[in-house]
Amino acid sequence: MIRRRHAFTLIEVLISVALLSIVMLGLYSALSMQRSSNKHLFSYLTKAIEDDKVIMVLYQDLMYSDGNLTIKKGEFDRLCIYNTGNSLYGLSRATVCWLVEKEENKLLRVEGNNYKLPLKYDDKVAVDLTMNHIELFDVTRQKGEVLVVLQAAGGEPYTFMLQGIVQPPKKPKPNRKKTPVKDGSSTKPPKA
Repeated sequence: MIRRRHAFTLIEVLISVALLSIVMLGLYSALSMQRSSNKHLFSYLTKAIEDDKVIMVLYQDLMYSDGNLTIKKGEFDRLCIYNTGNSLYGLSRATVCWLVEKEENKLLRVEGNNYKLPLKYDDKVAVDLTMNHIELFDVTRQKGEVLVVLQAAGGEPYTFMLQGIVQPPKKPKPNRKKTPVKDGSSTKPPKA
């Protein structure tokens, strides 16, 4: 007796194609969701790396300073470092100010030589936009310690403290007292 081999019927083939299509659609949607997740993770990590670079530049500006800095308190603090060895533009010693532009809350870094804020027309400085949507920029100095707290909208706050940032001693003013003369009268020292 010869056995006959039976083939698949048309209905069985159609059912298997339909099931395969459903499985493929599920795999495609999972792959699409994974791609979207990776894209968001990449953009988050890129922003975090950029923010870390900004924090590192601010940290180095303070670390390489001679301690001569001023902090102006307000809604957002303004930090000016008058003599730092950390320059993004190749200056041997730079004056760097960190401030928040109030209209759009952008953190700016201003670098140049011997300038004061507000800037004058002929001041040669470089202004870098470092972060957007700043919610908090607070700098506190106390007994050789500088504490910095920085937070962008929707982000975690960055906080660091540097110790040993001591204000340089002020240069003493020349003594302008009267000096006694042998005959009992006194004279003023000659003006330079």
